[in-house]
Amino acid sequence: MNWEDTPEEAAFREEVRTFIAERFPAEYTPDTLAEHSLEPEDVWGYNWPADRRSDDPARRDGAQRWAAALAERGWITPHWPAEYGGAGLSALREFILQEEMMRARVPTVNGIGAFLLGPTVLAHGTEEQKAEHLPPIARGERTWAQGFSEPGSGSDLASLRTKAVRDGDDYVVNGQKVWTSLGVQADWLFVLVRTDPEAPKHKGITFLLVDTATPGVTVRPITDIRGDVPFAEVFFEDARIPVANRVGEENRGWYVAMDALSFERAGIGATVKFEQALSTLVTYVKENGPYLRPDRERLRHEIARRYAEVRVLYNLARYTVSKQVSGEVPGYEASVNQLFGAELASRLARTGADAFGPNAELWDRAGGPLGAAFTHLRLDAVAATFLGGTTEIQRNVIATRGLGLPRS
Repeated sequence: MNWEDTPEEAAFREEVRTFIAERFPAEYTPDTLAEHSLEPEDVWGYNWPADRRSDDPARRDGAQRWAAALAERGWITPHWPAEYGGAGLSALREFILQEEMMRARVPTVNGIGAFLLGPTVLAHGTEEQKAEHLPPIARGERTWAQGFSEPGSGSDLASLRTKAVRDGDDYVVNGQKVWTSLGVQADWLFVLVRTDPEAPKHKGITFLLVDTATPGVTVRPITDIRGDVPFAEVFFEDARIPVANRVGEENRGWYVAMDALSFERAGIGATVKFEQALSTLVTYVKENGPYLRPDRERLRHEIARRYAEVRVLYNLARYTVSKQVSGEVPGYEASVNQLFGAELASRLARTGADAFGPNAELWDRAGGPLGAAFTHLRLDAVAATFLGGTTEIQRNVIATRGLGLPRS
């Protein structure tokens, strides 16, 4: 495939680069202890949902000014219609915008709201819901988190047990969600609840929008194996959620949720992160950095393999976008992207271990090689194999939907 830009696309790419150079706030500097982080959600030391509430006035002001600059052009929600604060960009131009932002190492804004919740409301929401929820997302004023996973459900999302009982104009919700990414920083949640316990498990689920300030909703941070708090658990104790906050029909929330998951991005963020990390490693090796192991005969071949795999991941992302450009909805291709990217994260971490030997165990970002980026990636890669669906589920999707193999 030829992924070269057309003259029009090249001009748009240059427009994005100029905009970033001119409008990204100079005082909005990355967290120096995390600037080598390879976690895709934390873009080179930035975590916009946390920065907008930071105790550091410079970070807080920088995050807000960056959101305002993007919002002027509709680039927080570039694919949305202009009437809701978007720019109406094509899938390919949106891809170019996200790619250039990643290459410039500046954060996207409001990702979960812009790329998951927003398109879901556009497709299934009422006019009142669109008017209430979409403009604040497009302005960077309201952040969202996804409340799907539950304790004991594992990858069987449809086995969820959080219950919602209709009481007049409200649903009374009781239950628990877990592993809610960015839940601590979220203003609102979109959650799946069971409204018909007698129905088959996929057919008794409803999709609700929940203000985290609602009485009876408690958000508690979860510390991961790195000592960071990217996740939260959410408890519902007789929380009253207006029926007006239901997206789609009652008991049809499973199908709304599947549409929401189909809106996930093509994976360009991880691709650029891995590419830049590998380039940094190559430069470090060429300069014979102080932490390198003396016996590194295999390293040249391992780096070459990783480089080829990063290019494969980039082409998978471009292929997914090309499907969208042609008017198709990506299906199993998203599983191919996720599976390959998750396993590449593990292989890239092992390449770092090959390069640094025992020094790959150094955890301190201030003292480890390359800010201990590859040490932290080794732990991040564990979660990558089950976030958004385990690797086993991704393989099943690829086998049945992509290859047409029979279910066992």
